[in-house]
Amino acid sequence: MSVFNIHHVTKYEYDRPVKESVNEIKIYPFNSPLQHVLYHEINISGSPEVMIANDYWGNRSGMFNLMPSHTELVIESKLAVRHRLPEQDVKNFCGSFDQLHDEVKKDFWLLELSGSEKNHLQDEINMISEEVKISQTVMQVVENCSHFIFKNFQYVKGITTIESTVEEILDHRSGVCQDFAHVMLEVLRHLQIPGRYVSGYICPNKDGMRGEGATHAWVEAWIPSYGWAGIDPTNDVWVTNRHVKLAVGRNFNDCSPVKGTFKGPARQSLSVYVSVGYEDGHTFEEISKVKMKKQGEETEDTEISEILAGQQQQ
Repeated sequence: MSVFNIHHVTKYEYDRPVKESVNEIKIYPFNSPLQHVLYHEINISGSPEVMIANDYWGNRSGMFNLMPSHTELVIESKLAVRHRLPEQDVKNFCGSFDQLHDEVKKDFWLLELSGSEKNHLQDEINMISEEVKISQTVMQVVENCSHFIFKNFQYVKGITTIESTVEEILDHRSGVCQDFAHVMLEVLRHLQIPGRYVSGYICPNKDGMRGEGATHAWVEAWIPSYGWAGIDPTNDVWVTNRHVKLAVGRNFNDCSPVKGTFKGPARQSLSVYVSVGYEDGHTFEEISKVKMKKQGEETEDTEISEILAGQQQQ
């Protein structure tokens, strides 16, 4: 079993005072038999009261208001989790598509998560789907899909944003973890395999992994007789005990770590700091500046979407 200490700071700075900031945060780690939360603390500038509730997908979600005038918003999360690997290897589950369809039709959530969305590059989705569905078992098809994305898409930071569409990602065949997760979900759902987006962290190891030490995203696919199984197309691996899960949903918008609105004509900048510490004292740190959209010269009482979801996962 592995224990990780994670420190995550999101900082928004404004070039003039803003007010009435209303926000939602999804930075609460999953607590499960495979991921035991030992400690979690959240600190927010201004010390607002945080109301916690479960959202539609079962994620813990915190909501808070920062009404007074302010020039920065800092959200700090400190957590410690103990991880262990599942007792059963998902590769041993060889359920067929007939078995999958029997399970899906009995569960509304699975039905909802197996429906694909039409897009302008449907022919390419069809092509990828045909190429990966060369195996008979659902598990193997999911694995094939991860292989295809890993081999055919380049990992390039800064070329996409959280607003990039699947069409754009398919067009330039490059991006980061959230992009690869969205493409894989589109292919899985086209094949009527339920899939959900996962946000979290990936903890570094000596072998090195793409996106390690920072916020990360991957996919969970429904495997017959097994249930939800995590797979990381950015690294072409089934989820390991180094993946720390925060939230799940249909896409990034359901799992955005922070999002909200504020009032005021300010321009904003965003910086994100993430550190991952190990029991032996070793710590990996990453600091990133996130490019924000520029706002126009609104009047003082204009309500602006705070693109808090603009925290691009890498």
